[in-house]
Amino acid sequence: MGLLNRIKTLPVGYSKVNYNNKTYGVTRTDFNEGKSFKIYAEELGGLDFISLNYYITTSSEKLKPCEMPDEKVIHFLNNFEILK
Repeated sequence: MGLLNRIKTLPVGYSKVNYNNKTYGVTRTDFNEGKSFKIYAEELGGLDFISLNYYITTSSEKLKPCEMPDEKVIHFLNNFEILK
């Protein structure tokens, strides 16, 4: 599943996910009529966080992590599980 599809599995607004056997609070915000997304995830009771923007342009899609390696963000997106 591609990164955009993984982003879209997160509900808009606040939710909780499991990642690396830890619980994270995640906020997804959509902008520009669904052409850009902001994701911010914070480990509950811990210090880790994930922050990214994702843009859909006429010619491509762009992942823009906020002050962290692409690999960390991609690993999070590919491995979180939404908690019900």
